[in-house]
Amino acid sequence: MAATRKKNKAGRRILAAGAGLATVGALVAALPAGASQDQAEEAGYGNGKGWGRMVDVQLLSFNDLHGTLEPPSGSSGQVTRVKEDGTTEKIDAGGVEYLATHLRKAREGNRYSITAAAGDMIGASPLVSGLFHDEPTIHALNGLDLDVTSVGNHEFDEGAVELARMQNGGCHPTAGCFGAEKGFEPFQGADFPYLAANVTNEKSGKPILDPYFIWEKDGVRIGFIGVTLEGTPNVVTAEGVKGLKFGDEVETINKYTKILERKGVKSIVALVHEGGMPASGAYNYNCDGDGDGEGEGVSGAIVDIAKNVSPQVDAMVTGHTHQAYVCTIPDPSGKPRLVTSASSFGKLYNDTTLTYDRRSKDIVRTAVDSANHVVSRDVPKAGDMTKLIQDWKDLAAPIANRPQGFIAADINGRGSTAYEKPLGDVIADAQLEGLAPADKGGAQIAFMNPGGIRADLVYKASGSEGDGVVTYGEAFTVQPFTNMMNVVDLSGANVIAALKQQVSGSNLNAVKILQVSKGLTYTLDMTKTGADRVVDGSIKLNGEPIDPSKTYRVAMNEFLAGGGDGFPALATGTNKLVGASDLDLFNAYLAAHSSATAPLQVPAADRITVVK
Repeated sequence: MAATRKKNKAGRRILAAGAGLATVGALVAALPAGASQDQAEEAGYGNGKGWGRMVDVQLLSFNDLHGTLEPPSGSSGQVTRVKEDGTTEKIDAGGVEYLATHLRKAREGNRYSITAAAGDMIGASPLVSGLFHDEPTIHALNGLDLDVTSVGNHEFDEGAVELARMQNGGCHPTAGCFGAEKGFEPFQGADFPYLAANVTNEKSGKPILDPYFIWEKDGVRIGFIGVTLEGTPNVVTAEGVKGLKFGDEVETINKYTKILERKGVKSIVALVHEGGMPASGAYNYNCDGDGDGEGEGVSGAIVDIAKNVSPQVDAMVTGHTHQAYVCTIPDPSGKPRLVTSASSFGKLYNDTTLTYDRRSKDIVRTAVDSANHVVSRDVPKAGDMTKLIQDWKDLAAPIANRPQGFIAADINGRGSTAYEKPLGDVIADAQLEGLAPADKGGAQIAFMNPGGIRADLVYKASGSEGDGVVTYGEAFTVQPFTNMMNVVDLSGANVIAALKQQVSGSNLNAVKILQVSKGLTYTLDMTKTGADRVVDGSIKLNGEPIDPSKTYRVAMNEFLAGGGDGFPALATGTNKLVGASDLDLFNAYLAAHSSATAPLQVPAADRITVVK
């Protein structure tokens, strides 16, 4: 039995064949003529809105906000929609002023409404949040009435102690209390629980934060279990995860599912900061196809997780891959189960209706409506969010508005789908140039991880600086980690091995193509598989083949130098010299290579020859 709403083509409705259950509306219609509400309730039926045995519970969710309070710019601030005629269109989306408006509107008329998130709410944030160690984002999430979130890998960018401060409040240990001179109240922390079920203290073995959360209203109880990807140590600096252990996602969820069941909680949602890759980049793509579903339109780590998580878990809200999908993937019993993800940067939110049976205390999974919705910018801004952003922008203004350089057109980074990104070339060249002098490290090659490029450089002015001007705030948004640069000795064999690790090992099914500095060229043949995709003999530096027995000085950020993102070959470096931060080198390069009359041109991005 389940109350249903009109199916949205952008979402999915789970229908269990042979379940023998009708909708609440149909059951109520079957009652004797003139039956009262009390009679319907006595019979166990309801309108799904709060009376009777069956009630609709609205689950609103999003993921991977990354402190993006203002509307993201350029292609990073767009989503793709497939139109009725099969063509696609780009829609500008995102910004917490609009997200707040959309969420508040969506909640109207829903007595039981929960808002949940799947991690990476903070970390890799634009300057208006990142400059203040993401306190502004926690304030915004409190204002959005977020009920619960899992941790993501980026919640560990500044370590477990700083994450605890995000939860509990208090002034930053070195930066102090932000905005005190302007009358800002001391930071109180998150009003919502951060869940970290699979993140434990190595010594005590106990979770560093709450593993689960029970939402309750009028006797309706739903449990939430939050986990991040087991591989978090591979995508975060070693210092950020020091002293922590990250457990298996499935084992952890199943463990706490049993604990919740013992507490009488039978309705369970897993918040998982791990995701998949849909076959289409359109947010309204039909992930399950026209057949009987089972999520054939999505691949990646989340598929195996979903297929092995306990059938008692009724739905899974996921993230990490920054993709948009609404899929059904069979649980271990073969029953379809909803798995959702809502892109990133607050550009989408998901609206799911879960039907709760008061008698069984469980979610009835025979008719679940779910859809991703665009956080469009054609609605009124939420005034409280506008004020919050402006207050923090005013505080950041002396730093954020400082010009750093000039560009002739958009230079795409995060928004580029190409293996070699124009902005990746600029960043790698900046690192090479800054660290090539003998007293700076003597670098001959620079590598940049693609995931570390967090935005595009956009020609259109974001404020009053003028078109084509790159401000410190915009540069910070591109390179927000302030990673220290390392220059190390690497053998030619390990340079070759690192390039092959882009498409093999842990990167076999989700390739990570390093951005390379000028002078380094090679061929990437995507018609082949695994390490063979990097064509032997094609790797050259300034036209000369890389010599496996020779030693090269290679620059990279400290994350890559530690073997992050699945590049163990890069962790073999010796004779390390620590240089300036990646952001400092980026800004220095912009200043040295551009002016108002001679702005930086868009690179040709022709260092990697791709065969498809």
